[in-house]
Amino acid sequence: MKNTAVKQKYHIKKTSKKTLAHWYRLIIRGRTWDDRAPNYLKQAIGWSYHAPAAGHEGIQLAMGQTFDRDTDHLFPYYRDLVTCVSAGLTSEEIIYNGISKDTDVAGGGRHMSNHFAKPEWNIHNVSSNTGNHALHAAGTARAMKTYNHKGVVICSQGESSASEGYVYEAINGASNEKLPVIFVIQDNGYGISVPKKDQTANRKVANNFTGFKNLRIIHCNGKDVFDSMNAMAEAKEWVLENVTPVIVQANCVRIHSHSNSDRHELYRDDYELNYVAEYDPVAKFRRLLLRYDRFTEDELVKIEEEIRAEVKEAHKKGLAAPDPDPDSIYDFVIPEPYRAEKYPEGIHNEDGPKKKMIEAINETLKAEFRLNPDTYIWGQDIAHKEKGGIFNVTKGMQKEFGKERVFNAPIAEDYILGTANGMSRFNPKIRVVVEGAEFADYFWPAMEQYVEISHEYWRSKGQYSPNVTIRLASGGYIGGGLYHSQSTEGSLTTFPGVRVVYPSFADDAAGLLRTAIRSKGVTLFLEPKALYNAPVAATAVPGDFEVPFGKARVRKEGRDLSVFTYGNTTHMCLEAAGQYEKEKGYSIEVVDLRSLSPLDKDTILKSVRKTGKVLVVHEDKVFSGFGAEVAAFIADEAFEYLDGPPVRLGAAFTPVGFNRILEKAILPNTEKILEAIKQIIEY
Repeated sequence: MKNTAVKQKYHIKKTSKKTLAHWYRLIIRGRTWDDRAPNYLKQAIGWSYHAPAAGHEGIQLAMGQTFDRDTDHLFPYYRDLVTCVSAGLTSEEIIYNGISKDTDVAGGGRHMSNHFAKPEWNIHNVSSNTGNHALHAAGTARAMKTYNHKGVVICSQGESSASEGYVYEAINGASNEKLPVIFVIQDNGYGISVPKKDQTANRKVANNFTGFKNLRIIHCNGKDVFDSMNAMAEAKEWVLENVTPVIVQANCVRIHSHSNSDRHELYRDDYELNYVAEYDPVAKFRRLLLRYDRFTEDELVKIEEEIRAEVKEAHKKGLAAPDPDPDSIYDFVIPEPYRAEKYPEGIHNEDGPKKKMIEAINETLKAEFRLNPDTYIWGQDIAHKEKGGIFNVTKGMQKEFGKERVFNAPIAEDYILGTANGMSRFNPKIRVVVEGAEFADYFWPAMEQYVEISHEYWRSKGQYSPNVTIRLASGGYIGGGLYHSQSTEGSLTTFPGVRVVYPSFADDAAGLLRTAIRSKGVTLFLEPKALYNAPVAATAVPGDFEVPFGKARVRKEGRDLSVFTYGNTTHMCLEAAGQYEKEKGYSIEVVDLRSLSPLDKDTILKSVRKTGKVLVVHEDKVFSGFGAEVAAFIADEAFEYLDGPPVRLGAAFTPVGFNRILEKAILPNTEKILEAIKQIIEY
């Protein structure tokens, strides 16, 4: 729904002098810091990244004034200095961020300067990846709608970020789900040096979305305080009454370069630079206050002098504030997990009927959903009638827990994971499980959000923890070929801030999933899909089984060789070890790692010290596969115990082909493992 007519709630003549003075004070405070910021870089004090807000003050003042910290959530972007000042950040909080002090309320100097936030007030800490926080805004709005919370989410960004696919996904999802979001597009005509005409065919970027149902579009002059205030008031009123999203497109000017690393005189001529300076929102607002006799020159000068004195005092406090402690770098990498006290070693002795892995995962999901009513799951194709995903892992869940807690997501992996990040922001008791993609190989579009979610806790200095479990059906041995049989853990374990687990048996799948869902922080739960219904992976599964992170499991004791493995190849290793022991009499130990990050280094070292010889097996490629990390760790920490070099066995350095003949040639199997065991024993 397109609407350019804005109700005139605010006007220079109708607004109280007290309010106008407050607004002018906020704008001058923002402009003063905006002008001072580059000097800190020149003096090597800090503010090494600064994206000027000059030219955006009208809409930024309006966003901050519209935001209610008690009911709303604000997602600013890196140019939103005035927005955050208007929303309540003090001069001290601005400089602490600008020169990256430990007292910075956004994250203690862990994030780039000019990324202002105050999580305590629901002013969210967002990253430098332009526009990606639109997904988080949509997820937070989903939570607000789910919990009948009366408020709005304000998401701010520049016009060029609308070229990003995840911005489209966020607006599409918000309109489809009818979410209470105001997407504010601050249009200054440039993406760094790229003019808008190179970004989109529409002169006004918001008009790219005119065909979206349940979406209202409001255009305003972002250089004008009153037009911007009226637009934001209209947008908030609409969202609260209709619970549907609004785009506010604010036409701005960028008076200075994109940032302090940009030189706009290289691509803007004098005519344009003079034009944008003439339309300075601060100068315009000042002229209006004088023209309509709301203030005298002396009154405005007094406010300006007060702000200069305030900024000068904040400058002194900023320089005296403590820097981050270098010894703190390992603080807040990932939250402490749920403590698995019932089964501290992740081992049980329970006999009983065997359950297949798919059954164990399904039953554990249902049990955790019954335990915690604030648990949710979504993904592609997971909740259509009796179907529960392409492998039926979530079968019956929507029927029991309803469409509000179990629902299908668009075929948009970024949206799936990004909204999980956003929804968990609303309340720390929320637990989100997502099927990040139908197959692990299709997860790559979500990698940007995976990287983002991995450093949320660290970046915010522990103020926000995304409590999300990402389930992915992984690996081969199904004749799936490209995008259906590749292994991805070698890439996905390289990110601090994410736990990565990879079970081989039904009981471990249940126990690790239970611990993952109950834990704070992010867990990547890789499921070997070839084992979903495999009898070899079936076990008895205690109903309360828990497996702690970072605990390997010795599946077979041995004296002569240690085999470290996980996932599909665990069963091949057990088979090969049994055959070789039977044929040759050597005793082979098989250790199921099951937790890749954190890794159980103690169990690995204990086994190596006992046997002196090592084989690391996984179905991923040998080159840069996860086994390289295991082998390197053993070489570093247990070299004196080795009777030979650690050997790795995995897939060939090729994609996994579709034809079963090709797949067999590429992936490890029992015969290849047997041959490797023989060579190591005879070394």
